[in-house]
Amino acid sequence: MKALFILPLIALLFACSSAPGDEDREDKQALLAQYKNDLSQLKKDIEKLEKELDEGKQEQTIKVVASTVEPRLYEHFVDISGKVEADKNIIISPETAGKIISIDVKEGERVRKGQVLARLNTEMTKRALAQVEINLQLATTTYERQADLWQQSIGSEMEYLQAKSNKEALQQQKEALLAQLDLAIIRAPIDGVVDDIIQKQGEMASPQQAFARLVNINQVYISADVSEIYLQAVNAGDRVAIEFPVINKNLEANIYRASSVIDPASRTFRVRINLNNNNNEIKPNMLAVLKLRTFKAENAIIVPSILVKKDFSGEFIFVTQETDGQLRAAKRYIKTGIKDNNNTLVTDGLTPGDQLITKGYAQVVDGAAIAI
Repeated sequence: MKALFILPLIALLFACSSAPGDEDREDKQALLAQYKNDLSQLKKDIEKLEKELDEGKQEQTIKVVASTVEPRLYEHFVDISGKVEADKNIIISPETAGKIISIDVKEGERVRKGQVLARLNTEMTKRALAQVEINLQLATTTYERQADLWQQSIGSEMEYLQAKSNKEALQQQKEALLAQLDLAIIRAPIDGVVDDIIQKQGEMASPQQAFARLVNINQVYISADVSEIYLQAVNAGDRVAIEFPVINKNLEANIYRASSVIDPASRTFRVRINLNNNNNEIKPNMLAVLKLRTFKAENAIIVPSILVKKDFSGEFIFVTQETDGQLRAAKRYIKTGIKDNNNTLVTDGLTPGDQLITKGYAQVVDGAAIAI
């Protein structure tokens, strides 16, 4: 009887000790399931509202500027540094040695060809010449007498020939001394300007020592070294623009000569441009900048280099394109040729008449609505 009463009591105690924990867990699981259901519904509501907002939102239009692609002449130039030189820029030296007794010109003076620049001491030569002239007079008289006697068949032929030989030898000696006197006079070999008088009066001059510099820069030329990659593009007769930065002067001239020989050290070839310089404004050794044309194409499509962009697929630009009545930006891939700092030659991808976006291109993407 007691055993029957105790067993239900034990069962009741176990039930009382475990029930509260199980009920709490079940409540939490039920609450979690409710939250998840609410979250799912909330996401659906959010998506619905976003869709409604997108459908009601008006597409933004970007304002741009566009220009029509038109073919034109394209020329590519490179800048090359050159140096002014003069063929008639010479150093003058006397043809004989002697002391300088007079200098008859000043630096900066314009002289003519043959004009006396300076004279050397010729005292010894003059004395020798005077002695030879005296001897020549005697030899001439002797020869004339021997010739008269020989015509009269008086005297020997040997005496006549000796008199003639002595006279002719003295004549040649006189001519040599006169030439030596002439060598002692320093003359201008060309028309020009006395740029520099190197020696002074009283100094010893000689053929090995420079006396003065004489220049004529009425005709000058520019020489410049051009990279060998332009050997086939630069030829004699080509027109070239020339700038002289020091004197702020610009002019155009033709290439006189383009060398066909490549310098093995610099991998360049030389060009020469002759210039008239009657006002002597251009000076030897002055720096000149040559603008050489290395490429020319007729009816070429040229776009500003700043408009050309690049991605993993290649180079592209933006053009205008109408789609379903709406003007949009279209990404157009192109192939390019020669480029410089300002322009790019387009060889494929553009045709005349295309509308190229020239302003606002940085704000558009492919397919963006635009207004010109």
